[in-house]
Amino acid sequence: MSPHRLILFALTLSVSIFSTQSEAKPRQKAPPGGRLAIVVDERLSALRSKPDLRAKLIRRLARERPVAIKGIKSGPDGIAFFLVNVSRRTQGWIQREAVVVPSHKADDVRLLLLIKASTDFDRIVRSRILLDYFPQSSLRPEVLLILGDTAEQLSSKLSQEAERRTTNHSSAPSFSFFLNYSGLDRYNRQGVGFVFDQRSRRLHYDGAAWREIVRKYPRSFEAEEARKRLTHSSS
Repeated sequence: MSPHRLILFALTLSVSIFSTQSEAKPRQKAPPGGRLAIVVDERLSALRSKPDLRAKLIRRLARERPVAIKGIKSGPDGIAFFLVNVSRRTQGWIQREAVVVPSHKADDVRLLLLIKASTDFDRIVRSRILLDYFPQSSLRPEVLLILGDTAEQLSSKLSQEAERRTTNHSSAPSFSFFLNYSGLDRYNRQGVGFVFDQRSRRLHYDGAAWREIVRKYPRSFEAEEARKRLTHSSS
């Protein structure tokens, strides 16, 4: 084999096993003054001056935002609102369904239903919330499997987008354009990493969630499914 082919072969192997080594972003610090809740549905996350859907809007809270619950009250339409602290200086009323409360029994079930109704990146973010804030939930293996499968499904689209931004007018290796693709940044912040296969010139999910299932929940149904994904990804 020529020296050129040896170098190319070594590069192919090294790139195929390269991972982004991403870690989930640190949690935002929860404000003081009450029980912790996390915004999970930004469609309903209007912070209002009163427990009323027609009350003055103070601000809209971003998904993943932690708040502190001080009280609860029903509005004139029968909608339940939490009185929450957003910061030391800001408080208001937010619709109950906009948040999950880790200390509330069955809020993980409610969040799972929202995860399953979500798609693409939204599904990953909401999965991450359950994994970060419900450490004792029996739903964790199922959510880990959902997260991993969603990331792998998205890898094809991400590969196509990254390919369109790859240029030959550079001395940088082509695989570095894929792994530096800005579209991966928000996944990296959620602790979701990708690897690049030089032979097929496409990204794949790095399998971290599947490996966690096998390691922590080896006798679960999800572990059997995760092993299948890992076997397929290594073949």
